[in-house]
Amino acid sequence: MPFFRTSKRIMSTSYPDAPLGIRLVSALCGKICPRWQINRLLWFKCSVLTLTYLAYMCYHMARKPISVVKSVLHRNCSGVQIPPEFIHNGGEPPNDSTWCDYAPFDGADSAALLGTLDSSFLFSYAIAMFFSGFIAERVSLRYFLTFGMLFSGIFCYLFGVAKVYDIHSMTYFVFVQAMAGVFQTTGWPGVVTIVGRWFGKSKRGLIFGIWNSHTSIGNILGTLIAGYYVEKDWAMSFVVPGFVMGVFGFVMFLFLVDRPEIVDCHEKVGDRRGGYRRIEDGRIGESGGNSDAEESVGTNSEQDNPSLRSLRGSFYSNIIDVNERTPIIGSINRAPAEDDAIGFGGALRIPGVVEFSMCLFFSKLVSYTFLFWLPLYIQSSTTLGAQLSADLSTLFDIGGIVGAIAAGLISDYSGMSASTCTGMLALAAPALLLYQQLGTVSLSFNICLLFITGVLVNGPYALITTSVSAELGQHSSLNGNSKALATVTAIIDGTGSIGAAVGPLIAGLISSSGWENVFYMLIASDILALLLLLRLVAKELSRRSRRRNVRIE
Repeated sequence: MPFFRTSKRIMSTSYPDAPLGIRLVSALCGKICPRWQINRLLWFKCSVLTLTYLAYMCYHMARKPISVVKSVLHRNCSGVQIPPEFIHNGGEPPNDSTWCDYAPFDGADSAALLGTLDSSFLFSYAIAMFFSGFIAERVSLRYFLTFGMLFSGIFCYLFGVAKVYDIHSMTYFVFVQAMAGVFQTTGWPGVVTIVGRWFGKSKRGLIFGIWNSHTSIGNILGTLIAGYYVEKDWAMSFVVPGFVMGVFGFVMFLFLVDRPEIVDCHEKVGDRRGGYRRIEDGRIGESGGNSDAEESVGTNSEQDNPSLRSLRGSFYSNIIDVNERTPIIGSINRAPAEDDAIGFGGALRIPGVVEFSMCLFFSKLVSYTFLFWLPLYIQSSTTLGAQLSADLSTLFDIGGIVGAIAAGLISDYSGMSASTCTGMLALAAPALLLYQQLGTVSLSFNICLLFITGVLVNGPYALITTSVSAELGQHSSLNGNSKALATVTAIIDGTGSIGAAVGPLIAGLISSSGWENVFYMLIASDILALLLLLRLVAKELSRRSRRRNVRIE
């Protein structure tokens, strides 16, 4: 019998702790095709990757409508066609200056009020993020994401309901946005932690780079949905994304497997080479943590050496008698006796967490200023209408997809995350300046420069929030503690979210004095993000130089 064997199993295998949907699928497969065999580990990895992708796509889809609807909450009513119900004496509306606006955003302070909506969402998101990561380490992430998505959808829906029931209270809008921000924090620590549990370090940058496109796809879908309804009935710009998010929250409850152990894909334990071995159904399988080919790799060493077979038998019986997490070599990289979740202090002491957190502060400041103000900027600086401005703004997110994948590939190839981020940030500053100076020259210039800016701005942001966060959450200084990933992710993304809150707020305050001032703020933030990583870049270059010298010797 071979030392390794494949993980192909009959799909009808019973998983008593699995979500209801998984158990139903297994039962149906047992009746319809009882002898159907699949690569179980690969199947569950794909399902987890797909579900977490769709989940966070919905989170961003529900964030986007406000940036599109801003353009109709306060606008120049002289250029808007008067609806029949408003026509009175002489064909004039009751008030020819503000009849098309929506109170309380119909006054001269509309920019400040709209900025307040952004800030109420983003500051509550930033503050709650730190607590969200703490909670995520201690509860079932399936329930955590399910309830987070349901309530995020509800508060997105409630913003649109304000138009239906003619609500004009600023307090109401601020409360709805703040609560939406709180529940949106369930998304990122949850999905990153789940993906981190299922995927190892090999090609992590590429996997996360492709997977992170959910952010841009969600932004694009949210923009297109909101843009479709914005000039007809802006309430539906919020109602539709809110409903979709609630439905997907229920799908997550039915099918998301948040831990490999639930479906008998047991945790991995370290070996002397720093790799992993996976214990499954009485066998030990070599696993690098990421490759599915690991399941079918065989070896003849056991057949050639009877003593190895004997050693294997005694070794396996001993390790199973203890528990799944017992180290294979006790004296090397021993895990802590208790795999307790670490606190904020312990997470902050992980090398690189502080630097990448502060870098993300300024990176998200730039990205989220575009996220919340770009459609309005395009409309105010061009002759395009609200819907076309919203559609054009999606090019920034399309560029973000390319940027995330490119950053992941470069990081995987070079093994230098900080240097990858620094290089893209160095190019982002002139790209921002060029977009501000030349973006209004023609539609072609706007399209090209907006796409390039999206690549360079969102690439570092995506790399830090995914691959870098996952790597730091499983840093060697943690001695195998697996309950740090959500906390580290929350610290990094929470710090970045404070920047995401500050950027749109400042943009709302200074946009009235000229959009060029907003771009100068963005360029300065980009340069500060670059400078914060220089120390880590120096370490990466030094480490690379030492490795090169060792190879030469």
